Amino acid sequence: MIDNAPLIPAWEKTFQEDAALRTVHYGTHIEGNDLSLGQAKLIFENINENGSDKSAKVIANQAGVAARERDIQEILNYRKVLEYLETLRVNTQKFTRYLEDELTQIHQLTVDKILDESQSGVYRTSKVVVKDAATGEVSYRPPNPVEVPFQVEHFFEWLNSFVSKDIHPVLRAGITHYEIVRIHPFVDGNGRVARAMATLILFRENYDIKRFFSLEEHYDQSPADYYQALKSVTITGDLTQWLEYFTLGLAQELEKVKEKVRELSLDERMLNRLGQQISLSERQIKLVEFLREHEALYMKDATALLPMISEDTILRELKGLMEKDLVKKIGKTKGSYYALKLK
Repeated sequence: MIDNAPLIPAWEKTFQEDAALRTVHYGTHIEGNDLSLGQAKLIFENINENGSDKSAKVIANQAGVAARERDIQEILNYRKVLEYLETLRVNTQKFTRYLEDELTQIHQLTVDKILDESQSGVYRTSKVVVKDAATGEVSYRPPNPVEVPFQVEHFFEWLNSFVSKDIHPVLRAGITHYEIVRIHPFVDGNGRVARAMATLILFRENYDIKRFFSLEEHYDQSPADYYQALKSVTITGDLTQWLEYFTLGLAQELEKVKEKVRELSLDERMLNRLGQQISLSERQIKLVEFLREHEALYMKDATALLPMISEDTILRELKGLMEKDLVKKIGKTKGSYYALKLK
């Protein structure tokens, strides 16, 4: 439904910019960035107006945002990561090979001006540990640095294999997210890189959904659930709980997008016939949604769909749809029903 929604181009752009803003804000906020969504929006607006080729300090001053320079830089960097993902989405086809160079480039963009250049886009050469932010206890010990290049190489071999490509793209994205977090290839920025790589897989493998969604917002709503789902694999030795969490998060985010979209547009076939956007009431949207999935709408269907609404009110809503040339009534007896008017 989202892919076929006949949205006015300006609305599409607005949806995409909103998703990018939420991805950048929540994707850095979950890692400790102190900026609010409103402050991140001011940074975005300033970049859109003046460009992003200035220093974080200058951009913050222009946007009127008082914050740590690192927090501003993280926003700038992750926005550039999304721009890079877009170039990879546009310039490659489904089931193209994924490259380690793409992984290291994402990391380099993520930590630009934050990490020393010798550590930017370069696999770590030292041991690291992952600590629980609340307790300070070590919650995970990633592989030794000597193992990192081999484990990354092995993972990409799997990701590009025929065996892997038989797996559903959403699960491939979830597995990629987990594996990069598990290997922890870099000294910093691994979470953002993992989420970006998972998003790249969705974008490349027919799940870009017009780039209207932001998984990061789902994770940041309850970071404890996010980290617990990742940790469950270490505890159980099984990816199921993590993949259920990952898949549910995507489903919930896309459902939110669907609700936004369906309030604004109708089926593309109707748009082509009518040549314009049509404004519908909430009740009319429900009736049209039912007719998208069923060939006929009887009054008993409508009353079940709109409980607590009188038949007279439902008939008025249906009459409104007929006047908008979207629905036609077939028959004149009690057996009459309504159908979409597609031609």
